Amino acid sequence: MHPIIILSFVFMGISWLVSRRLKSKFKQYSKVGLSNGLSGAEIAQKMLNDNGIYDVKITQVNGQLTDHYNPQNKTVNLSTDVYNGRSTASAAVAAHEVGHAVQHATAYAALRLRSTLVPAASVAGRVMGMLNMFLFMGGFYMITQGSAIGNILLIVLIVANVAITAFSLITLPVEFDASNRALKWMESRNIVNQQEHAQAKDALKWAAMTYVVGALAAVANLAYYVMIFLGRGDD
Repeated sequence: MHPIIILSFVFMGISWLVSRRLKSKFKQYSKVGLSNGLSGAEIAQKMLNDNGIYDVKITQVNGQLTDHYNPQNKTVNLSTDVYNGRSTASAAVAAHEVGHAVQHATAYAALRLRSTLVPAASVAGRVMGMLNMFLFMGGFYMITQGSAIGNILLIVLIVANVAITAFSLITLPVEFDASNRALKWMESRNIVNQQEHAQAKDALKWAAMTYVVGALAAVANLAYYVMIFLGRGDD
């Protein structure tokens, strides 16, 4: 089996395990009612107000763990369980997403950089999607044998993976910072007690791990294609 295929299966397995752990944690903490009785939507609104942000709208979206902040239309989008939930999990997610809104309002450098990389990462993702099937059907042989088409294909792969890796890496500080803002705010405003704060921190840690795994996979893929490129130069 080709090394890149093995690498893909390894990270797919790790990603599945982390995702399963994340869902387990959120299911566990969704059953823990907040001592203050606030819903995720109420917590999000309170955090926005405390940060002097009045032009961001809180909306409810379908799905599980589909929560996100959209800087284009300035909306904090919370899944139904988080929007209406009055649990440790809903508090953690709601505050985390508002953390992104606070980043946007304060022109957080890493968030601005990630936003500029979105178009390139999107194009790179589509390119990789188109090339993956070709690679698995024999394209790997072409890029390792030094043919003209193989050279072009390898360069395209490297450029696409550079964009994907850059986006994945810059996402890490953005996500960790949003969680830190959320946790600090919840603690300073007594939104959660000590036990609830520890649970919220644990839930957000596992959410962040999904991004860590994605970044590691991107770095590994890029390193693999770069090594092929450099190795061919020694032929």
